[in-house]
Amino acid sequence: MTNRILIIEDEEKIARFIELELIHEGYEVEKCGDGRTGLELAEGGDFSLVLLDIMLPGLNGLEVLRRLRKNSDVPVIMLTARDAVMDKVAGLDQGADDYITKPFAIEELLARIRLVLRRRSYHVHEAPADAPADMLRCGELTLSESRHEVKYAGNEIELTGREFDLLNTLLINKNIVLSRDRLLGKVWGYDYMGETNVVDVYIRYLRSK
Repeated sequence: MTNRILIIEDEEKIARFIELELIHEGYEVEKCGDGRTGLELAEGGDFSLVLLDIMLPGLNGLEVLRRLRKNSDVPVIMLTARDAVMDKVAGLDQGADDYITKPFAIEELLARIRLVLRRRSYHVHEAPADAPADMLRCGELTLSESRHEVKYAGNEIELTGREFDLLNTLLINKNIVLSRDRLLGKVWGYDYMGETNVVDVYIRYLRSK
């Protein structure tokens, strides 16, 4: 079954470029340029994923996402401005599955789409009957945020809060290269003022455990 993707983006050149790349990758694509129409399409269409810009006419992307999440759990990747930190945080809090900042490399966007669709496919088709809905898996390693539980080959692993958050971030972004600065922003917060090598230290902790 071909995955259908909805692009809600008011910049026509960007929307058309993404559309052509997605079609080339074998996806079915629909696009629109305003928030109200995008919301109607997202609620009424059988889409596998939505690419949602934040700055939209009619309804902004965050409001579209807020209303969409009342009735739908369709995966959403937000398209945000480079420095709009609060928009990213608000989008994730409203239920976005991921975000990517403009301008972006199309290869990264395609990788994030594949990642989100793969996670959704696992939740729907592969997860054991008793697995929590938010379980993430990499080989024999599993993580459930709701249960705050990490297991390897069925054996539970005790992690500190920071170790858990770091591992969760890495699993969510599996197969995507993350810089130290990005990990610091996601796990330690954008106001963190310490040394960047703290990331290396915690990676060593995780590997040893």
